[in-house]
Formats: sequence, C-alpha cells, structure tokens
Amino acid sequence: MRLLAALLLILAAGGAMAYDLNGVALGGSENEVKKRFPSARCQALEWKSKAAERRCDDAKALIGGVASRITFYLKGDRVEAFDVRFGTKDAERLGAFLKQRYGAPVEERRAKLEGQRRGELYKVEWKNGEERAVLTSLSEKSRASLTVWRGDFEEEIYRVR
Repeated sequence: MRLLAALLLILAAGGAMAYDLNGVALGGSENEVKKRFPSARCQALEWKSKAAERRCDDAKALIGGVASRITFYLKGDRVEAFDVRFGTKDAERLGAFLKQRYGAPVEERRAKLEGQRRGELYKVEWKNGEERAVLTSLSEKSRASLTVWRGDFEEEIYRVR
C-alpha cells in the first residue's frame, strides 16, 4: 500500500513539474539563476514588456554536455522563460538530452525547406499545461535554439508598447 501511495505521489509530481535548465525551473528566482550560473549577468530589460522585467545572460553555460549561451527572463523575481542558443550540429544531441529530461515530446519533425529558407528543419516541442519548450534547428544556420516559457511570454516579450 505504501509503495502504491509513493508511486502515485511521484506521478502526480511529475505532471506538475516545471521545465528546468540545470536545476533552474520556470518560476525559479534570480538568486537560483545566479547560484546555478555564477557567471550570469543580470540587468533590467532595455525595453518595456508585460512578459518580463529583468534578464540574466550567461555566455558559458553547459547544457546536457552542449556549450550554450543562455538568457533567463524574469518578472517579479520569477523565471518566466529561458532561451538557449547553441551550435546547429548539437541540436540532435541536446534534443536527446531533453527527451530524457522533459519526457516524450508532443511533436518532433524534420522537413526539407526550399526557397529563401533552404536546408533541413529539425523541431521538437513539449507542452505541459501553460508551459512550452521548443527546440528549433535549421541546417543552413550556425546557431540553433531552445526556448522555454509559460503563459503568453512568446506573444508579449517583444510586443511594442
């Protein structure tokens, strides 16, 4: 009976877990960012946004063994989103790491693009309630990205006010 109760607790927690990066989850504080990423530089956003007030940038992050640059976006001392940039050649490696970390994606696709945006597109997407994580890589570009957010962050962050 105790084993069953423990399993149910683990399953319930798994569904409520926030997406994280090296231990800093969506909803984490600026102090958590600085603790896990000591070389991060935090400052106020240079523009007005409903999505965030501050940002913390680290140019020397290692995510799943992949050298990355990362930006955390905070509002009210809580992480609302983070953006990770890394070499396109590492997209599948990071994708495999994130599948272990975040679970099975809701969508994973590859497509050959033609016209102005030529190359192969690799896109993986995870969803958990209002939280989203999207890894995108285009073979013709040198950098790929992972963007993780909650709520309407993606629509609001660069909206002109």
